[in-house]
Amino acid sequence: MEVIKTKIDGVFIIEPRVFADSRGYFFESYSQREFNAKVREINFIQDNESRSSYGVLRGLHFQKGEHAQSKLVRVVKGSVLDVAVDIRKGSPTFGQHVAVELTEDNHRQFFIPRGFAHGFSVLSEVAVFQYKCDNFYCPESEGAIAWNDPALGIDWRIPADKAVLSAKDANHPLLKDAPYLFDYNTDYYL
Repeated sequence: MEVIKTKIDGVFIIEPRVFADSRGYFFESYSQREFNAKVREINFIQDNESRSSYGVLRGLHFQKGEHAQSKLVRVVKGSVLDVAVDIRKGSPTFGQHVAVELTEDNHRQFFIPRGFAHGFSVLSEVAVFQYKCDNFYCPESEGAIAWNDPALGIDWRIPADKAVLSAKDANHPLLKDAPYLFDYNTDYYL
């Protein structure tokens, strides 16, 4: 696998080595040994999958405190724009984001460490999205910021009037008003 650094330390794009021929293709989608050696040591303990239609926008979500999660995400059908926003107060990249298109054809994966809000928009007719987490989901620890916060400047690559949101995702606070964020000077989010 090839690990591509992004403009924010700790956030990586991962491209697997794909073996293709007339029968189809094969690739190793995850290797704990290789991930630990090339990205960082981690123990993923939960896998999730979602299916969404064009225009669905999920985010920008995170888990707070001791329930914070790192995620390794990928698309197995369709195409999404995946976004990670640095929400670590005191970070030199606070409020900045990395966006990457993940598709069933490019097989890319995106690693989002703890201390980041995460979201994606569906660019294809349908998308099946999978992600690994290094901590269990805890509903009491949910946090989120507004997907359309102008200070973030995210181009979701879908018209705002076509965005399909849950009731919760339509009402999250702006980053500057978020009641809970991470502290860059602590290491519990790593």
